[in-house]
Amino acid sequence: MASIQTSFYKQSEGSHSIVTAWEGGKLVGLINALSDGVLTVYFHYMLINPSYQSIGIGKEMMNIMLDRYKGCKTKVLISYPYAVDFYNKLGFNTEDGATPMFISELI
Repeated sequence: MASIQTSFYKQSEGSHSIVTAWEGGKLVGLINALSDGVLTVYFHYMLINPSYQSIGIGKEMMNIMLDRYKGCKTKVLISYPYAVDFYNKLGFNTEDGATPMFISELI
């Protein structure tokens, strides 16, 4: 467990902002953002424990982030196909002619 915690803390140190959701002492949701603080914010990931999905936690956390970065002109995320409708309801749209590109050891 120590290596997982170390990895989490290392990732969170590089974030501009993090919002978490807890039930008692249990972490049930997390969203992080990377931003220049002025022009662009990138919501790198939002994770919700499957047992806590579809009850509004993700929506509430994303609304907190959108409010926090309301001054940024561009708000970006990459969605899995099953989550596109969720993000559309929060105001995100796909952009014709734009293709997300990666260099990743995780894909």
